[in-house]
Amino acid sequence: MKKILITLGDPAGIGPDLGVMLAEKNLDKTTIIVADPDLLINSSKVLKKRIDINILDNILSKTKSGKGVINILPVKLNVKNKPGVYNSKNAEYVIKTIKLAAELCKGKLANAMVTGPISKSILCKGGFKISGHTEYLAELCNCKSVMMLMNKKMKVALHTTHLPLDQVSKTITKKSIKQTVRIINNDMINKFKIKKPKILITGLNPHAGEDGILGSQEEKVLKPAVKDLKSDDINIDGPVPADTAFLKKNISKYDLILTMYHDQGLPVIKFDNFKTTVNITLGLPIVRVSVDHGTALDLVGTGNVDISSFTESIKIAKSLSYA
Repeated sequence: MKKILITLGDPAGIGPDLGVMLAEKNLDKTTIIVADPDLLINSSKVLKKRIDINILDNILSKTKSGKGVINILPVKLNVKNKPGVYNSKNAEYVIKTIKLAAELCKGKLANAMVTGPISKSILCKGGFKISGHTEYLAELCNCKSVMMLMNKKMKVALHTTHLPLDQVSKTITKKSIKQTVRIINNDMINKFKIKKPKILITGLNPHAGEDGILGSQEEKVLKPAVKDLKSDDINIDGPVPADTAFLKKNISKYDLILTMYHDQGLPVIKFDNFKTTVNITLGLPIVRVSVDHGTALDLVGTGNVDISSFTESIKIAKSLSYA
């Protein structure tokens, strides 16, 4: 039986509420939440939702399905959780849930993992110096990874992820660009079943450097990298100015647009359709999909949260792992 593992992110955030609300919409027996059962029990009481907790002894235990049923692979909190209030003492708990889900996927005991929102600053305060799921999972899997966000209209990938802007240009090397594009191309073929992916790459600088007047990376690095990639039979164009990369004609023509840094690409796709946009880590030997929103402490316990991104994440995870 195919299995999708869900981690809920920071226990103080909306992850537990999302888990309860997902169960109300009927989580099937292939979906297992990796969490402390008390989080979901307490959340259900606050939200006044009826749930049926099925605690598993291990990943091979029998699962159930039905309205309100939540199959849980238990991981105990370090300290008691206070909804809506971060506690760095539970950072280890968050890491344990992510690591367990990843290891089970690596061991082929689960087919994909879907991750809820974390607080990077709280993890760091708790002693875990990671800048996000993308980087941490790459470290666990001993590989290079690429962050990609997608919705029904477009796919946007990032050459760099959670990196200060003044450090981005240092990562723009011919070798690193080619590595990023090859990861994207391979996963588009192998995971998304696109036979000949069409990729568009943006420049780093305004107007893609304006022939070197506004920056040298395009002429010295990006254009030579694209030329080499084309010679390797990868269907890639660019670099193009980022301000025109997302015109409708490009979104229609290309399967994916690769941008150079976090805030160059993500505002566009989040503006387009934030609720159903999901985050996928390319390059991993496992399938990992995530919601594209934060912990939303101000919404905890209100029931006023949108489960669209989580629902879409599970749907995409199933489609990728079942392909």
